[in-house]
This record gives sequence, structure tokens and C-alpha cells, in this order.
Amino acid sequence: MTGQTMAATLDGWASARARMRALGPRWADDIAAGRRLVLETYTPLLAQASTDAYTVVRDLAYGPHARHRLDVYRPASRPLGTAPVVIFVHGGGFVRGDMNANAQIYGNVPRYFARHGCVAVNVEYRLAPEAPFPGGAHDVGAAVRWVREHIGEYAGEGGADVKRMLLIGHSAGGSHVASYLCDPRVRPAQPEVAGAVLISARLRADVLPDNPNAPGVVAYYGEAPARHEADAPMAHAEAMPVPLMTVVAEFENPHLDTYALEFCHRLSLRDRRASRFVQVRDHNHTSVVAHLDSGDESLGREILQFLHDIDPSP
Repeated sequence: MTGQTMAATLDGWASARARMRALGPRWADDIAAGRRLVLETYTPLLAQASTDAYTVVRDLAYGPHARHRLDVYRPASRPLGTAPVVIFVHGGGFVRGDMNANAQIYGNVPRYFARHGCVAVNVEYRLAPEAPFPGGAHDVGAAVRWVREHIGEYAGEGGADVKRMLLIGHSAGGSHVASYLCDPRVRPAQPEVAGAVLISARLRADVLPDNPNAPGVVAYYGEAPARHEADAPMAHAEAMPVPLMTVVAEFENPHLDTYALEFCHRLSLRDRRASRFVQVRDHNHTSVVAHLDSGDESLGREILQFLHDIDPSP
């Protein structure tokens, strides 16, 4: 990257972040409009990034459904040794969303980690109401098992280290990741990943009047309030079997940040030490992942450090 190109990139992400900062206090007033602004801001910025540092294999099937698909990103070059694996599960309020919402987002997430020496996977999953609870969590488990069995075929020279596998979920994807890891009806007998990151995850299945995704909660968890309490990840927080980083944006969808703090509090009481928690300043529920690979290192460096700190030993 030339000095001129680097300067343009820095100006670009700094301007984008300033735009998110200005939007932030109004985020909850019109989340749909805010999301459109995030995509309009970051899509052209992400499109400027070089594609030389990674390669991608798209649309690999990990199950029988049309949405049981994933993309694998691998670094074009890396130091000797096997690469850690990062798996990303997008959000969408349980009833919508795609791993490639457009040409840049959410592929920007796995490609960021591929640029930093990881083999990274972007996961699609079934949506509600076709696949109600715990369908999303089952799909995450199926994708993880596929990666454990097949990622070596796509990792390139040096291979992939499935003992250093990090599972990341955003929004509804974070709900599915948390249920897959913690819910006794879903979780594997032994953890299949080394650590997890929950970004802006819906950890309680609330249908409060100011929850913009309340219809999606009902579509996925059903209408019975008792099931909302019992089936949401918060009910099983203390069962988290792997190191966890919990992430929220400064400007969140209503209640998600307080649920994240509650989840961390429960883990911290269990472990008698503080669980890893990150609040990403200036960003909102969508830009907290859309900014990755734009040049803004607000969150990426934190996740890479967390991955580095995880002890992969059994």
C-alpha cells in the first residue's frame, strides 16, 4: 500500500467513524434508516480494500438445506505453522439476514481475519419461522462440525489448527452461538471450539414495546413468555464452557447492552474473576461489525488479542 493510498484509507475510516458518532444518539429512533446509512457508509469504503491478501472459496454445503452454506477465506501468505480458525455467524433478527448481505458485508468480517493470518469461515443458517428454536443453534453446531472435519481441505499450505477455533456470533447469530455452547439440549458433550465472541447478541428473548425485533423473537422462540425465559441463552449463562468475550456497541439496539452486562456478570460470579467485556465506542448495532476491514481497528485488534490469549490445551 502506498503512502497516498494509506492516507486515503485512514481518512476514509476516520470519516466513517465520525459519521457513526454523529448518528449514534439517534440510533434507536429509526434503526432501519440507521442501518441503511451504515451500509451506505461502509460498503464503498470496504470495496476499496485490496483483495490480494486472501482467497475465498464460496458456497460450500455443510448440510442439506439451501441455507446450509458457508464461505472459506484463507490468507494468501502467512508465517509457517498451522493457522487459527475463525467462524462468523451473522445476525438478522432471526427472520432475515444473509452471510453476504451485499458484496462487502458481512464478508468483511472473515476477510479481516484472513488478512491477519487466520482461516476464516462465513456461515449461513436457516431462518424462522421455518426453523424455530433451536434450529439456528443446531445449524451453528453442524457448521462447526463441518469445519472441524473439512477445513484442512481449504486451508492451503500450513493447514488449519482446529484446536484454536474461535466462534463469533453477531446479534441473532450471537444468540445461536450462545445456545449452541450453553444450552444442555443443544451443546456437544465436549466443547468443539476453543473460545467465543458474542457481539451485540440477543441474550434475552424479550418482546418489550421498544424492541424493534420483537416479531422475530416470537417467530423464533414462539409466543409463550415462559418459553422465552427458559429457551433464551441467559437461562444457561453459567454453563458457558469456553473463554468468552462479550462485545456491545456504544449505541445499541434497546436492552442488548444491559443483557450483555448481565451475561458477563453471571460468568464473573461463577469464575470469581471478570469476564472479558468490550464496548466499542462510536459504533452502533450494525457498524460494530460493518467497520471491520475498513482500516478502523476498534474491535478487530481486541478480538485478535483474545484469540492469541486463548489456551488451546484441553
